[in-house]
Amino acid sequence: MAFQCPPLPCQLHATCVSLVGNGLLLVGRAGIGKSTLALELMALGAELVADDRCDISICGEYVAVRRPPNLPQAIEARGIGLLSAPCADEARLVGVVDLEGASQERLPVRRYVDFAGTPLPLIQKSDQTNLAAALLHFLKFGFHGSINT
Repeated sequence: MAFQCPPLPCQLHATCVSLVGNGLLLVGRAGIGKSTLALELMALGAELVADDRCDISICGEYVAVRRPPNLPQAIEARGIGLLSAPCADEARLVGVVDLEGASQERLPVRRYVDFAGTPLPLIQKSDQTNLAAALLHFLKFGFHGSINT
């Protein structure tokens, strides 16, 4: 079943990274690889917003993601430990990556998830080895024909 957003404001079991203020929410069950994918994106230049729990709210005309105040500025590296990671104060959510469902399609049909009336792209995990690079490019430029401004 695809990810569905609960009523806002809310706190989700998720991880969020950002690039140039654009946030990407990584969702899925515990142990599926949210923090691992976030670390890969951070190694490519993304900034951590929050790991494990994210506060989601409407902020004017966009959906905002923040680190809960009691959550440390850190990310879990499974098998290594908790690593310090400076966090962005806030990100404008531009997409959600659902790590539960894997897309086998070469060019999948675009899916969206509704965040209090704001439709955001829902990207299903791909088994391609370039997932982190493709997601970083999405954060910079969006989908073809829908460049983020």
